[in-house]
Amino acid sequence: MNAKPARESQRFLRVPRGASSTHSSNVIDYLILGGGSAGCVLAARLSEDEGSTVCLVEAGRNISRTDMPAAVRSRYPGRAYLDTANIWQHLKARMNTSAATRRYEQARLLGGGSAINALMANRGAPADYDEWHARGAHGWNWAACLPYFRKLETDCDFGGALHGASGPVRIQRTPWARISPFVRAVLATLDARGHTRRDDQNGEWQDGTFIGSIAVSEAGERIPTSVCYLDDTVRARPNLTIRTQTLVEHVLFDGGRAIGARVVGENGASETLHARQVIVCAGAIHSPALLMRSGIGPASELAALGIEVVADRGGVGGNLMEHPSIAVSAVLPRAARALYPDEHHEQAIVRFSSGVSGAVPGDMHGAILSRSGWHSVGYRLGTLFFWVNKSYSRGRVSLTSASPHDEPAVDFNMLSDARDLERLKLALRFGARTLADPMMAQHRTTLLPSSYSPRVASVAVPGVWNALQRGLLSALLDIAGPLRGWLVRRVVTQGVTLDELLADDHALTRFVTRSAGGTWHPCGTCCMGAADDPLAVCDARGAVYGVSGLYVGDASLMPSIPCANTNVPTIMIAERIADMLRGRADAAAAP
Repeated sequence: MNAKPARESQRFLRVPRGASSTHSSNVIDYLILGGGSAGCVLAARLSEDEGSTVCLVEAGRNISRTDMPAAVRSRYPGRAYLDTANIWQHLKARMNTSAATRRYEQARLLGGGSAINALMANRGAPADYDEWHARGAHGWNWAACLPYFRKLETDCDFGGALHGASGPVRIQRTPWARISPFVRAVLATLDARGHTRRDDQNGEWQDGTFIGSIAVSEAGERIPTSVCYLDDTVRARPNLTIRTQTLVEHVLFDGGRAIGARVVGENGASETLHARQVIVCAGAIHSPALLMRSGIGPASELAALGIEVVADRGGVGGNLMEHPSIAVSAVLPRAARALYPDEHHEQAIVRFSSGVSGAVPGDMHGAILSRSGWHSVGYRLGTLFFWVNKSYSRGRVSLTSASPHDEPAVDFNMLSDARDLERLKLALRFGARTLADPMMAQHRTTLLPSSYSPRVASVAVPGVWNALQRGLLSALLDIAGPLRGWLVRRVVTQGVTLDELLADDHALTRFVTRSAGGTWHPCGTCCMGAADDPLAVCDARGAVYGVSGLYVGDASLMPSIPCANTNVPTIMIAERIADMLRGRADAAAAP
């Protein structure tokens, strides 16, 4: 990347006045490896203690209030994740065993996912967190997590016992006047079909439809954690150093104790950073990869790569979870299109229960999109984008080499649990029935099955040739009239029609299996649990089993996937881990 390092990366660590004489200028109290959603939170909270030095290390470039690019700043977040300067450019993943590997967008810049995601700010079900407690993450039940959800937020629309009023993350709902005609029609149709309209997505856990909760500034712009937590005042703290464009090679150990990390700066030079406590916050894909490069993971796999084993922990990289997704779209007549093209696109959601045996209430999620892409074709398509809110399939992250420059192998193994496949097929039928309802007749034309396939992703990338293709297709969609269905079938869906899928369960199964995507919600690969649980990597404080002085503090810790976009739950985890590291008794207590 060509951007210059952040100003903060030029500052030398120094001991704050009044610090203990046991501190030395070259030993950091808290070394945070990864500056994503969680890492920025931890850096902000841990540096509140003036007597502790904190260093945050991020592989990507700096993002602050003053230098956010327009695509990142935008309330309509459709382009931020397409810019390869914002993501790990060579990261690929296999969605399921029948699919080839494909690009998997994960943020590589300060603020992480909060700098490129869809801005959605929801928590999931209280039962999600009670499940964490039951699975061995003792103390992570809903009663213990709720105060941290309240701590992180300022909810502009709702108050009371469930909401915060003074946190860094500002949450609101899109005003009704800015909701698109298509989304309004879908909400009315769902209401008539028994899916009750409700006010607060983060209120009582119930099925129904909601205007989506989003995280935006007072100016209506994105507020990544690198901005709302690491604001100008926090960045000016003398005990905080932020080092961007710095890649972590591995954690260093003295026997079984973590004592720092080896990093590579923008100039390619390696450097050793010494620390009393090391916190890994590189995300659910790169956190387990870093642990394994450092000698913590399945011993046989590490040995095969020539990595000295520090702690044999087979769960590292396992328990990989995602929300599998599928979609149904509609070509929109002019009158149904978004009234404000720059408005947030995921304007409403529907939460419903599948009724599948063993599934929890509210196990299905549908995002109601006013537009399906940042470009001219996306503006002409409305979409019901579904995912399995509580998925049961599990995958794995594995090292391909000991080098930090080689991406790990990522296999989500989606739909390996038959319940996930069954529910994704159910979702496609749900979407087709909703959009085909007579109440929708004036608000859509041709219906089509859809997904975020590699082909769709490649066409969405900015560029002259892609712009010409999209412009031509957009014009044809507008003028095609009775030939629009033929055009969609030939050019967009490549011969697949919704009617054919609904009439043939085998064809539907093949389509869903081939087309299922993710939602960029990876989690669980360094999960919390009991010491004798072979899948567990960390205890309920985030401390890594088998060593000392080493912690994990991000979405990797989740024992099971919450029924939510994972950004706000990840911020909650970081808030609580920070309090535990600071010795806050209320956080460390296990109710």
